[in-house]
Amino acid sequence: MTTTYDGIIPAQRTTDVPPIPATVDGEPPKLTKTQLAFTHAETLATPRRKYSLAAKFLFLQMDLLYGRKGSFSKYRVLEVVARVPYQTWETISYKRITYSHRNVGLARRIWHRLLEFRAQQDNEQWHLLIMSELVDRSGKREGFLRFRVLPHLIAFGYWHFSWMLYAIKPAWSHRLNADFEDHAEHEYAEFVRDNPELETTPWDSVLCAEYGTYDSVADLFRQISHDERCHKRESEEHLAEPRVR
Repeated sequence: MTTTYDGIIPAQRTTDVPPIPATVDGEPPKLTKTQLAFTHAETLATPRRKYSLAAKFLFLQMDLLYGRKGSFSKYRVLEVVARVPYQTWETISYKRITYSHRNVGLARRIWHRLLEFRAQQDNEQWHLLIMSELVDRSGKREGFLRFRVLPHLIAFGYWHFSWMLYAIKPAWSHRLNADFEDHAEHEYAEFVRDNPELETTPWDSVLCAEYGTYDSVADLFRQISHDERCHKRESEEHLAEPRVR
C-alpha cells in the first residue's frame, strides 16, 4: 500500500515545508527538521480520536501503573505493547495463506498486507529499542515487577485480546489499534511540548543509528510521533476493507 499521510490541507502549506513523502507498505517516511516541526504542531492542534471503551481501559491501566506524566520508562512499556496487534495480524494472515494458497490471487493479496503488518511491527520495534537506550542513558533504576514482569503480562493479555478481535471481526481490531496509535502520536507530541529541554538534548545513538539521525531528542520524538500517525491512518484505511478478499 502506498498512501500519502501528511494530512495537511494544501492551503495550510507554506513554501518552506516540502510535501511529506508517502508511506510505502507500512514503512513511515523519514522527515526533515522543517517537516518534523510542522507535523508536530499539526498533531498538537488535532483533536484525539473518539476512543473505544477497550482503548480507554488500556490507557487508564497504563496511567494507573506508570503515571499520567510521560517518561522514557513509561514509553518503553508502551512500545512493548504497541507491537502486539501487528504480531497477531501477521500470525493470522499466515494461517489464512495456508488455507487459501490454492487461490493464488487471494494469497498474494494477503501476503502483501502481511508485509505491511511486518514493516509496522519492525518500526515499533525500533521505537522500543530507542526507548530502552534512553532509559539506560538516564541511569534510572526501574522496579523489577512494575517494569519487567507487568509489561509482559499486559502484552500477553493484549495479544490474546487482539487475536480474538481480529479473528471475530478484523474491523474491531483495526479500530482499537487506530485508537492506540492516535494516543501514542499525541503522547509523544505532548511530551516534546512539555519538556523543552529535549530541544537541546543531543541524540547521537550508535546502537539505534540505523533508525535515523536527528539533532535532538525532541526531533527524535517528533519522528516517532509521526510514525504513529502513519500506523493510525493505515489502520483507519483498513476499516474500509478489514479482511482481504
